[in-house]
Order: sequence, then structure tokens, then C-alpha cells
Amino acid sequence: MGSDSNPLAEKSYAFALKVVKLYKEIIRKEKEFVISKQLLRAGTSIGANVSEANGAISKADFSAKISVAYKESLETKYWLHLLKDSDYISSIEADKLIAEADELSKIMFSILKTTRINNPK
Repeated sequence: MGSDSNPLAEKSYAFALKVVKLYKEIIRKEKEFVISKQLLRAGTSIGANVSEANGAISKADFSAKISVAYKESLETKYWLHLLKDSDYISSIEADKLIAEADELSKIMFSILKTTRINNPK
């Protein structure tokens, strides 16, 4: 991804790669295109918004992009639960990705708390 040491960017990029691979597997094996596409969009959007946040031109811009990434992580968990509960992916596979999305969510929520406490409107 890059040589800059940014744990959130690295983790969200690695997560996006796993989501892409899962998407390819679901469409190939299960021929499921609607829910999996939603997962692909939300799961890769986390890292894209983190990347945009890292290039933010203001603290407000940074906070807004991290906020969008946080919401995308919540949406990603929704799609993973739905795919699991409708038997498109295994519980083991889903639970691993849900745990990773939870970790990303916690990191971003912590960042949001810090940036909003230190920089109230």
C-alpha cells in the first residue's frame, strides 16, 4: 500500500483486499450479485475514506471523512451478518471479517472522540 506507517490505513486496506476476495468467491460459487455488491462497495469504502481523511485539508474535513469510514464499517458488518444468516458465507468466515470490521470501527470511533473533544464546533 505504501511506506507511510499508518496502522488504520494499513488495516483498512488489508480489510478491503479480503472483502474483494470474498466478493469474487461469492459471485463465483454462489452466483449472488446483489448483497455481495453492497458488501464490496461498503467494505472497500472504509479504506478509501481513511485515505481521503489522511489527505484532508482541515480538521473538520478529516473528521468528516473518518466519520464516513466509520459508518461504512457499520454497514459492512450489516452485509456480512446478512450474508452469513442467509447461508452465502460460513459463520467462521463472516465472524473473522466482522471482528476485523469491529476493530476498525473502534479505532475510528476513538479517533472521532479525540478529534471532536479536542476540536469542538
